[in-house]
Amino acid sequence: MSDWDSDKSPGWGDEPVEPEKDTKPLFGRKSPKLPPESGRDWKLIEKLVMSLQAEQRRSRRWGIFFKLLTFGYLIALLFMLKVPFGDTLSSVSGKHAALVEISGPIAADELASADNIVGSLRSAFEAPNSVAVILRINSPGGSPVQSGYVYDEIKRLREEYPEKKVYAVISDIGASGAYYIAAAADEIYANRASLVGSIGVVAGGFGFTGVMEKIGVDRRLYTAGENKAFLDPFSPEQEEEVMFWQGVLENTHQQFIEAVKQGRGDRLANDERLFSGLVWSGDQAVELGLVDGLGSASHVARQIIGQEELVDYSRRKSPLQDIVDQLGVAFGAGFASQLVESRLELR
Repeated sequence: MSDWDSDKSPGWGDEPVEPEKDTKPLFGRKSPKLPPESGRDWKLIEKLVMSLQAEQRRSRRWGIFFKLLTFGYLIALLFMLKVPFGDTLSSVSGKHAALVEISGPIAADELASADNIVGSLRSAFEAPNSVAVILRINSPGGSPVQSGYVYDEIKRLREEYPEKKVYAVISDIGASGAYYIAAAADEIYANRASLVGSIGVVAGGFGFTGVMEKIGVDRRLYTAGENKAFLDPFSPEQEEEVMFWQGVLENTHQQFIEAVKQGRGDRLANDERLFSGLVWSGDQAVELGLVDGLGSASHVARQIIGQEELVDYSRRKSPLQDIVDQLGVAFGAGFASQLVESRLELR
């Protein structure tokens, strides 16, 4: 028998070595066996992935939080618009002195407009438990039309409710159109340092003709009607137009004077400077008869009206409007109107 037919294994060379069998399959383990260096790298990668996932979860949570915060803010803002904070007039049950604020410029587009003031006055007079009405004034004046509306309405309400007196109290300033309104009250009070008076009329504007010549701008104005371009700030000033406008101012001034004389009567001193547009302190105003005495709104309520409780009937800005105004959105429009327009004002 040859060696090829033998059952024995060959006798020369190295015997074949069978590979060591692993009891666990390679792909059945949770992770393959790696060299120590590779294992550390894998753990670092795993930590990095986990940290990125945690950061994403935190970002989502903060995003949800800020969305909820914004939504809550909008809900609170809408709530303030619908239900203003503070005491409501419906909660007032006892006798009281009604307060109406006149603050800031008197103009149709301001808080101290005739619509707002007249509406507040009507509410104050119509309230069954209001004993008297106090006008707390802190205004440099403004539109003679708006002031005249309020003046006439105070006169009408005094006739309709003769049992309720009206007291005007000037704080820092009650000048021009503001004093026009105050003159309709039964009595006027101020602080000794208050600024009172300025019984006059003013209208102003700008002339740009010199500037236009320097920069080479031509004015091209087309009108139908010889006075349609009356007092145009971009055209040369015309003497006859100035004289006409002065007549308008004088007429408005005379209306102002008559209203003050009708309201104050014999209490006014015989002083020709009263209607010259000068401003007086509270002490001087008492001597001139422009003011009846010195005192604050609370003093008038307690000492003169005899009521401790003072209830505010003034119309206020909505919270949203207040925020917009604080942001200064209307600054540009206001500046442009002051620059170009020539407005008639009691000042």
